[in-house]
Amino acid sequence: MSDVEMTRIPAGTVLRGDQRGGERREITVADFEIGVYPITEEQLAEHLGVAARHPRRPAVEVSWFRAIRLCNALSEWEGLDPVYSFDGEVVDWDAEGDGFRLPTEDEWEYACRAGATGSTYGHIREIGWTAADRLGSPVDVGLRLPNLHSLFDTLGNVSEWCWDRFDPEGASETRTFRGGGWADSAAQVRAATRRAGRPRDAYDDVGVRVARGALSRRS
Repeated sequence: MSDVEMTRIPAGTVLRGDQRGGERREITVADFEIGVYPITEEQLAEHLGVAARHPRRPAVEVSWFRAIRLCNALSEWEGLDPVYSFDGEVVDWDAEGDGFRLPTEDEWEYACRAGATGSTYGHIREIGWTAADRLGSPVDVGLRLPNLHSLFDTLGNVSEWCWDRFDPEGASETRTFRGGGWADSAAQVRAATRRAGRPRDAYDDVGVRVARGALSRRS
């Protein structure tokens, strides 16, 4: 069984970006764990029983619902209590649970930036795969430089689902994915980039990176 390599992100603050160039706001994030890499095809196959044609590539065509189920499967494999429960298509999060889950948008951006204040944490051709590389699919994880938290592929290669609804004040149930992927231009691949999809939709450039840490520890 292929383990999910995790790293602990220390508590801190970050100026969360606005992709439209508006005013940035300071957010505070408590310590949590996050995957060093996006979930790979091999890991998805092992835990959800789907085929893996390219074991080290990020798993794509993963809907938000499937990402949630993957988190629960990982928790059960590790002997942890699953964080999520279902009532039809309504998903509840046990805020005190310490199993695997999706990162919040605040956590994702804080982990991605790793102290950087610009739109990326390095030169995009050195840290992420974009449309400039003329790809037709994602590539194996970990082939370009990590950020200062030692996280690979947070920008480029694949965008990554987060827990949050895209518009928390609206009626839509669309969920957010962050970062930009292999089909996006270099200008679109940045820490503030956020897009959304319906929970049942899946895309060839959107994957998932898992997190751990009880929400009850946050202030």
